[in-house]
Amino acid sequence: MRREYEFYVYILASRSRKLYVGMTNSLIRRMGEHKTGACDGFTKRYAITRLVYFERFQYVNNAIAREKELKDWRRELKVRLIEAGNPTWEDLAAHL
Repeated sequence: MRREYEFYVYILASRSRKLYVGMTNSLIRRMGEHKTGACDGFTKRYAITRLVYFERFQYVNNAIAREKELKDWRRELKVRLIEAGNPTWEDLAAHL
């Protein structure tokens, strides 16, 4: 029996709308880590904890490719992507 996997590419934002793009195999766990400050570095330093966008993938290679693609995008394109599905920048983690 084959196990199904899920991978996520996500965008977090701070209150001042500083952005972070990441990838994980457990979105709920990863959001908990970001919200509690368990992740040292950029997101903790700038309080980037609000999940404003995510995509789900079945294959890890597709998720990695998409994460790299989004990280290469200009901020303007990331903002358009977020606002197309989440115009008020609501924290989507509350609905997970």
